[in-house]
Amino acid sequence: MTESNTSFDLIVVGAGIVGLAHAYVAAQRGLRVCVVERDAACVGASVRNFGFVTVTGQGAGDTHRRARRAREVWADVAPKAGIDVIHRGLYVTAFRPRAHAVLEEFMQTDMAAGCELLTPAQAAGRAPQLRLDAAQSVLYSPHEMRVESRVAIGQLTHWLAQQMGVTFRFNEAVLEAAAPQVRTSRGVLRAERVAVCTNIDINGLYAQRLSAYPIRLCQLQMLRVATPAGFQLPGSVMSDLSLVRYHGYSALPAAARLLEQIQGEAENEALEHGIHLIAVQSADGSLVVGDSHHYSPGAPMPFASERVDTLMLEQLQKALHLEQPRVLERWVGVYPSSPQGDCLIDAPDDATRLVIVTSGTGASTAFGIAEDVFEAW
Repeated sequence: MTESNTSFDLIVVGAGIVGLAHAYVAAQRGLRVCVVERDAACVGASVRNFGFVTVTGQGAGDTHRRARRAREVWADVAPKAGIDVIHRGLYVTAFRPRAHAVLEEFMQTDMAAGCELLTPAQAAGRAPQLRLDAAQSVLYSPHEMRVESRVAIGQLTHWLAQQMGVTFRFNEAVLEAAAPQVRTSRGVLRAERVAVCTNIDINGLYAQRLSAYPIRLCQLQMLRVATPAGFQLPGSVMSDLSLVRYHGYSALPAAARLLEQIQGEAENEALEHGIHLIAVQSADGSLVVGDSHHYSPGAPMPFASERVDTLMLEQLQKALHLEQPRVLERWVGVYPSSPQGDCLIDAPDDATRLVIVTSGTGASTAFGIAEDVFEAW
């Protein structure tokens, strides 16, 4: 990864998945690309997530379209970059009749193409690890895929450098980006265009411009849980609480009735912490489990709640045949959030684009977003 060149067609600020996606799309178009990252490696939301490329349940319209496209790009790039796809597919268990109604309604939308609504008996035959004694139905989607993000981001970075000719400059903060000049903590670079993909750093570059948008920060808690020998999920897992959170479900009329029911039950405590179950499996058999959502207009406090972890584990045990799960790791993540949509694309001038995923869906949509940015640029 040479640092000798100082002049490029495009400089990308930030080496998270959104920045890497822009570097990939630009390199595909024959542009000379440099990615500048203030840390020694990507250590933010892009490596603290599920590595879950989610299509089903993404919001109707641009988000769902971008997720479908991003999933295609991941499927193409992963084997080239040596990234293992650990499992594919998604199982969403509906435990309440009103949750089943949401799934029935979802199956009538265009977004359900390729999906199946299974009876509990049918689901048990495909996924015996699911706890289905109280289930109403199970949505199966073939579209999802899972990679180990904390490894995959580094592998993608290496491949972009070695095979796509992208230059990376780590441990270098961008202080000012005013194309064609980009001033960093280590010198001055030049580029015809600049893509600023700095995730939660909304008080840095273009802070004044970003302050016009209603962006807040969301902190989440996640866990890694041990499983007994031979425990093998056939795909990723979600359940009822996801149906009132993921916009592809929650925007449906039936979801309002489900939300009303949950708010009157004991599980409303989990809902108040923004908890909805996602469980994915790693190559070593452990599960990555989450997550919760707590919002702050400023910097979230870096402290995790044991009660929140307990509520997440209760959701896990409700969904899977997994007794007394043992926690191996705990961590928090932070991402920007906005009520105005899942992604912010802003153009301070003809040469500059600010791109921030404001919904925690970067792994699922970034490649699609980057293609949209370059199509319009």
